[in-house]
Amino acid sequence: MAMADVTIRGAGIFGLSVAYACMLRGARVCVVDPNGVAAGASGGIVGALAPHTPENWNEKKAFQFDSLIMAQDYWAQVQSHSGLPTGYARTGRLQPLPDDRAVELARVRVQGAADLWQGRATWQIVPHSDHADWAPQSATGYLIHDTLSARIHPRHATRALARAVENLGGQIVTQAPDTNGPTIWATGYHGLLELSHDMGKPIGNGVKGQAALLQFDARDTPQLFADALHIVPHHNGTVAIGSTSEREFDDPRSTDAQLNDIIARAVHSFPVLRNAPIIERWASVRPRAKSRAPMLGHHPLRKGDFIANGGFKIGFGMAPKVGQVMADLILEARDIIPTGFNVTDNL
Repeated sequence: MAMADVTIRGAGIFGLSVAYACMLRGARVCVVDPNGVAAGASGGIVGALAPHTPENWNEKKAFQFDSLIMAQDYWAQVQSHSGLPTGYARTGRLQPLPDDRAVELARVRVQGAADLWQGRATWQIVPHSDHADWAPQSATGYLIHDTLSARIHPRHATRALARAVENLGGQIVTQAPDTNGPTIWATGYHGLLELSHDMGKPIGNGVKGQAALLQFDARDTPQLFADALHIVPHHNGTVAIGSTSEREFDDPRSTDAQLNDIIARAVHSFPVLRNAPIIERWASVRPRAKSRAPMLGHHPLRKGDFIANGGFKIGFGMAPKVGQVMADLILEARDIIPTGFNVTDNL
C-alpha cells in the first residue's frame, strides 16, 4: 500500500500507541497535542497492569489477555527504539484472601487460569509466609499470587514511546492542521465530553483519580492489591499507591483528604510503608467511555476519521493490542476490534 499520512490528536497512551503501530507499518505520522506528551492521566504514577479474573471468559477478556502477553516484547522494543526506560516488568501480583469463601473462590480460579491462560501465566494460592517481608495482611494466612500482572511507570513509558515515535521519523507537535489522510481522535476525557455534546447524549466522561508516590525500594517485588488499592513498586526505588475514583470534582489537579485516606488504608494493609516518605501527590482525570471499555473505531461524525479513547484504568495494559488493531483498521481497513470495544457500542 502507498504510505499513508496519519494525524493523531492526543499524545496520551492511546494516541502514542496508535502512532507507534502505524509508524512500524510505514505510515507518516504526526501527533498533535497542545499540552504536550502525557499531559493528562497518561502522565501518572501508578501503572498497575492487572488482568481480569480467569473466569466467565469472553472476547473482551481475551483481548486484554493478549495485550498483557504482548507487553513484555512490546515495551522492550519501545525501549530499544527510544533508548529510554519504560519501567515495565512482569513482576506479578499478591492479593489477600480475607475469609474461607474467598479461598474457595480462588481455588476455582486456579483451574480457570490453567484452562484460559494457555500455560503462559498462573493464578495460585500461596501461604502468606512465602512473602512475609512484602505482602498485605491476610486473615486466612493465604494470598493469591498471579504471574500475569505487570507494572509500568506511566510517565517514563509515555516519554519512551514518544521518543520512539520521533526516532522512527514521526512528529510530535503542539499545533498542526489535518492532512488529507485520516485523523485519529485520542483526546482523553475532554474528547469524550465534546463528543457527548456533539451527539446530544452521554458518550463518556472523566473520572478523577488521586495517587501518591512513596520513597521505598521494593523494585523487584510483586505489586499488591488490598482494600481496593493498588500498591506498585517501581524500577526507580519508589512505590505508588492509588487511587481514588471521583465522578464529581472541582479541580482536576488538586489532592485532598481523599488521598490521605488512600495512604492511611495502604499503610494499614501494609505496615512496612508506615515510615516511607511521600515524595509526590498526584491527581488527574481519566477518560471513561459509557461502556467502561475502550472506545475504538470509526468516528461517528467525521467521515474517514477514527477514535481511540476511553482507556480509563486499563489504558496501559491495553495499549499494545489497541495500537495493533487500530493500525489494522486505519491502514488496512481490517476491523478486528472486539464487540464491546467498538465506538458503536457507546452510541
